Amino acid sequence: QVQLVESGGGLVQPGGSLRLSCAASGFTFYIYAMSWVRQAPGKGREWVASINTSDKSGIYADSVKGRFAISRNDDENTLYLQMNSLKPEDTAVYYCVKDWGIQAARVVPSGPGTQVTVSS
Repeated sequence: QVQLVESGGGLVQPGGSLRLSCAASGFTFYIYAMSWVRQAPGKGREWVASINTSDKSGIYADSVKGRFAISRNDDENTLYLQMNSLKPEDTAVYYCVKDWGIQAARVVPSGPGTQVTVSS
């Protein structure tokens, strides 16, 4: 069955960086567009970024554009999210999902997520 396992979160100071990973298994990873979504305490899920399968280019929510970079390694069935210049408002549980674009926020994540906390 589909398995998506996120990792790489942690506590970081404002302005810091983190790199999230998502290990995928149970499906043909390289043929699916993938996305990162996040959920802050008391809020709904928010789409963060998506990456396609053709030229592996990404699209981003305005809130993270210029600070985050999504990438993928199809040989290793792994999705990444490089997060730079982190802000307290980036604090959330981050999930990877199989979907493309803003509608990815409607997908119920199957993985455990990884907690990102940005605080001084």
